[in-house]
Amino acid sequence: MATRPQRPPPSPADALQLERFLPYRLSVLSNRLSSAIAQVYSQRFGLAITEWRVIAVLERFPGLSANEVAQRTAMDKVAVSRAVSRLLEAGRLEREIHDDDRRRSVLRLSAEGERIHREVAPLALAFEQRLLRGMSGDERDLLFGLLDRLDALEMDVELEAAATAPG
Repeated sequence: MATRPQRPPPSPADALQLERFLPYRLSVLSNRLSSAIAQVYSQRFGLAITEWRVIAVLERFPGLSANEVAQRTAMDKVAVSRAVSRLLEAGRLEREIHDDDRRRSVLRLSAEGERIHREVAPLALAFEQRLLRGMSGDERDLLFGLLDRLDALEMDVELEAAATAPG
């Protein structure tokens, strides 16, 4: 009986199938969802995606610094800084010096920023409802449970990488 020649195992580059690679899939989906929802507020309010995220975070957590906003959103610090500058210039944010640390400034929504949030938030929630209406309640619960689990697992991987990093 003739033996078939064995193929070598695929190289790591050959094994990477983007359509099955979780970071790629989540990134593409996130970009598509962000672009779709941005249509709701960009034309009406002239807001970029980063600006809306800053407004949304500061409505929920007033008094954060720009660095803290970047940490909460996992957005690039430079992108957050630019968004904050545009929002300050447009009168949608206010900057104050922190009471305990005079070197640190904190951000809050201005009355205009609050007004925009009150108008955009229901539109964003309606978009989410349209998106999720094809899922049962159990499927939604599963989705958000899995997202919470992935978030926790990613944090574990980050901590592990930091603990094993040279230096």
